[in-house]
Amino acid sequence: MGRGLDRRPPGRAGGRRVSVAPAEPPAGRVDLAFQPSGRKVRVPPGVTLFDAASWNGIAIDSTCGGHGTCRKCKVRVVAGDVPPSNLDLRAFDVPEIKDGWRLACRVQVAADLEVDVPPLVTRPKAATVGVGRKVILRPAVQKRLLELEEATLADQRSDVERLLDAMPDLELRVDLHALRTVGPALRSAGHRVTAVVVDDALVAVEPGDTTGRMYALAFDLGTTTVVATLLDLVTGAPVAVQSMLNKQQPFGADVITRISTVMTQPGALDQLRDLAHETLAELSTQVLEEGGVAPHEVYEIALAGNATMTHIALGVDPEPLGMAPFVMATRRWPELRAADLGVPAHAVARAVVFPALGAYVGGDITSGLLASGMDRDSRTRLFIDIGTNCEIVLGSDAGLLATAAPAGPAFEGAAIRCGMRAADGAIEVVRLTPDELSLQVIGDVEPRGLCGSGLVDAVAELVRIGLIDPSGRFVPEDAASEIAPGLAHRLTMVGAERVFVLHEGVYLSQRDVRELQFAKAAISTGWTLLLEDAGIGAGDIQQVLLAGSFGSYLSPSSAVRLGLVPKIPVLRVVSAGNVAGEGAKMALLSERERAGAMALLDEVVYVELSDRPDFNDRFVEQ
Repeated sequence: MGRGLDRRPPGRAGGRRVSVAPAEPPAGRVDLAFQPSGRKVRVPPGVTLFDAASWNGIAIDSTCGGHGTCRKCKVRVVAGDVPPSNLDLRAFDVPEIKDGWRLACRVQVAADLEVDVPPLVTRPKAATVGVGRKVILRPAVQKRLLELEEATLADQRSDVERLLDAMPDLELRVDLHALRTVGPALRSAGHRVTAVVVDDALVAVEPGDTTGRMYALAFDLGTTTVVATLLDLVTGAPVAVQSMLNKQQPFGADVITRISTVMTQPGALDQLRDLAHETLAELSTQVLEEGGVAPHEVYEIALAGNATMTHIALGVDPEPLGMAPFVMATRRWPELRAADLGVPAHAVARAVVFPALGAYVGGDITSGLLASGMDRDSRTRLFIDIGTNCEIVLGSDAGLLATAAPAGPAFEGAAIRCGMRAADGAIEVVRLTPDELSLQVIGDVEPRGLCGSGLVDAVAELVRIGLIDPSGRFVPEDAASEIAPGLAHRLTMVGAERVFVLHEGVYLSQRDVRELQFAKAAISTGWTLLLEDAGIGAGDIQQVLLAGSFGSYLSPSSAVRLGLVPKIPVLRVVSAGNVAGEGAKMALLSERERAGAMALLDEVVYVELSDRPDFNDRFVEQ
C-alpha cells in the first residue's frame, strides 16, 4: 500500500516550469505537515506548497498570487528532500538553501514534507486564493477610528450627526443597532470610537480603537461536507478552517432523498433547516475558538451551496426542485443576515448567499466559476464538478454554457458493492502491472472499502492492461492468464457475479463497472452536448478544471482514459480544489469580485438536458 510510486518532481529552468518524464504528475497522495500550527493535510502530488497551504487555510505571505515574482512566500522545509529551483537560488544565499529555505510557489510537492511557515510580517495589499487568483483587498466592511469633540451648549449636534460629520467622504444610512450603540460608546471611551461601516450603512460604533479586529466567515455548504473558513479582513489572510459532515446526513445522502423527505414527512423542512444551522454554528464556534475571535467581531458571512441545500438552510420549500420543470423559489436571494442561517456573529452581520444558475447548477458552482475566473479567460476551458450530480460549464469566446448531468451515487461510494466514503480505510489509488497490484489507502491502514477516486482508478487500470474489454466486461479467464499472469487469480466469483479482488474482503464487481459506465455516460454526454452547442471540438479544449473535493483527488490520466473528460493531453487536466469555498472567500475580500459573481447570472446560459430529444441517444452511445 502506497509503495513503488514514482514521485520525481518536474524539472525547472530559469524559474519557468519545464516538463520532463514522467509526462504527468506522479500517482498517489502526499502528506504535508505545516509548522508551527501542526496542521496536517493530504494533497495530490504535483500541486505547489503555496496552493496546498492556501486550499487548507494556512497563510503564506505573497503579493503575486504564487507566480514567483514577489519572492515573499518563504518557507523552510524541515523534513523531506526538495531540490532548490533556479528562482530559489536567486532568492536565498547558500547557507539558507542548505537550511531548507524555499519559495512555496516554486515547490511542486512530490513526497511527504514537513514545512515551517513563518508568521506574516507585513499586511498584504492583495489576498490570494487557492486557485492562484489575486484579489485586490477591498471588503465591504471597513472601520474608521474617530476622535470627536464633546457636545457643548454651543454645539448641540446629535451623537449621530457628530459621527457622520467626521466622515464627510461617506454618505451613510444609520442602522438601528448603530443608533443604540453610538451614545454609550462615545461616553464610555471619551469620544474616541471606531465606526463600523458595511457598504453604505453605519452598523455599529465601538469604544476605543478596534480597527485591527475585523473578520468574516466563508462557508461551503455541501450535501455531504460543510467547510468553514475564518478570514481576517484587515490582512486578507485565512485565520482558521474546519470541516465536518453535514448533520442532515441521516435524512439521505443526496439532494433528491432530502427533497423527498420534505415532501413525505411533516415538519421535515424545519428539522433539516435546524440541522443545517447546527452544522454552520458548530463549525463557526470551532474556527472562532481556534482563531481567538469573538462572534461580535464577525461582520459578514458568505455561503456557497447547491440550490437544494441553500433553500433548506433558509427554510424555503425545495419540493419544486425535485420534479419537472425544476423551478427555484429565486435565483438571487434578498438581503440576509447571519442570524437567518443560525451563525453566531455580530448582531447585524450580513449574509452573502451565492445565486444559482439553475435548479441543479447552484450557488456553489457560481462561486467556483468566480474563483476559477471562467468568465475572464480567453482560453476554451471546461469546468467539471463531479459528484452525484455533475455540474459542467464550458467557457469559450462564444460565452459560458452550463448544464447538470445525473451521474448517480457511484462517486460517493454508494451503489458500489464495497464502496465507502473517502475516510480511513478507503482505497483511493490503484496501480497495476501485469504481475503486481499496488494500493494506496487513506490513513495508511488496512483496506476496508473503495472510495470514488479508487473506483475510477481501479476501472481505468483494468482497462489499460486489458482485463476489462472495451464493452466494460471482465475478460475470460484464459485471456486474463495471458494478459496479466500475476493478476489473473484475482478475477473470481462472488455468488453469481465476477469480481476483481483488490484486497481480502474488498473487490470490484461487474455491476460496479456498470455503475461507473452509467455515471461516465451521463457526464460525457453533458460536455459533448455543450461542445456541440458552442460549435467546438474536444481537441479545442485548452484546459479542464476538475472541481470539488472529489475532483481534487481524481487521477487526471484515469479521467481521460475512461472518457470522464475529453481525450486531451493529460497535463491540460487540472485539479482545481475547493473552488466553491475559494469563491466564498473572494466575495468577502473584494466588493468587485462579489459584483462579478452576481453578474455571472446574466453571462451564463443554462442548458437543460432532460428535455433534449437527443440526450437519450447520446447517453446510450457513451
